[in-house]
Order: sequence, then structure tokens, then C-alpha cells
Amino acid sequence: MVEKNKTNRTYVYKTYLPDIIYSMDRSLKEKGYHSSGTTIYRCIYHVIFCPKYRRRVLAPPIQNRMKEIVVAVANENNSSVHEMEVMEDHVHLLLDVDPAVGIDVIISRMKGRSSNILRREFPELKKKLPTLWTRSKFIATVGAVSLDAVKQYIEEQKGK
Repeated sequence: MVEKNKTNRTYVYKTYLPDIIYSMDRSLKEKGYHSSGTTIYRCIYHVIFCPKYRRRVLAPPIQNRMKEIVVAVANENNSSVHEMEVMEDHVHLLLDVDPAVGIDVIISRMKGRSSNILRREFPELKKKLPTLWTRSKFIATVGAVSLDAVKQYIEEQKGK
């Protein structure tokens, strides 16, 4: 909302989500949406990353510890893990991430913390690899609505 006062100065007032959004809050939460202040969001990502040289170093005891670390880091960063699979040579994650934190930050924290803890708890990893993870990762968004539906919605907005 923009208003002018007697001195002809323009003031911009911070507007919050409309009341209708707040009334929908309960039904949105049931559908998997989250809210923080003025934002309602659902940011789900499919993530894959691998150990250095794609070595098969993530054996079952390491896999279990890795899962614990991933869940802990996600919880600390206001995010959640929908699905997770730790294979011997790569990790698959389906994450719901707070957009204020960002997917890249969370993945970096997961890889950094897990590397530190796993290499300390499983010294054989230090012998096999100079670092646990590659610097690369695959990240793709997973939408609740198809791309075609969003395109159609945007096109329909032009006529309004």
C-alpha cells in the first residue's frame, strides 16, 4: 500500500499476505505447505551427490550413520527429508527446504557435516579418499503442479 502524507512524501507500508491466505493456512498445511512470516511455501527438491571418484565406500554401517546426519542437518535448518536412499556410491534425497535458507546451503552443510563426522568415526574413509564428497551435486525441483498447468495459468492472467 502506498500513501502520501501532507508533505507530499511517499510512504510504502509493509503489506502481509491477505487475510484469505491466513484463513487457508490450515488446509495448506494439510497439503504439505509451510509458512514463515509473510511467505507460504513448498519447495521440494530431488538431490543426488557422490563420494569422490564415485568410490563404493558407503557400506551399510556408514549408510545408517549418514541417514542420521542428513536428518539432523535438515531439522536444524527448518527443512525435512521426505525420502532418502544411501547407496554405496551415491546418495538420493527428496528434501522440503525453507527458501530463506536455500537448497545449496543445506546440501553444503549436509556434505560438510557428514564428511567431518563419518571420516572421524570411520577412519578407513581417510585411507581410501582425500575428501569424502565431490564438489558437484544434482538438484532438481519437484512440483505439485505440472509445468503446463503453470504456463496455462500465467497465460490466463494476461486477459484479466
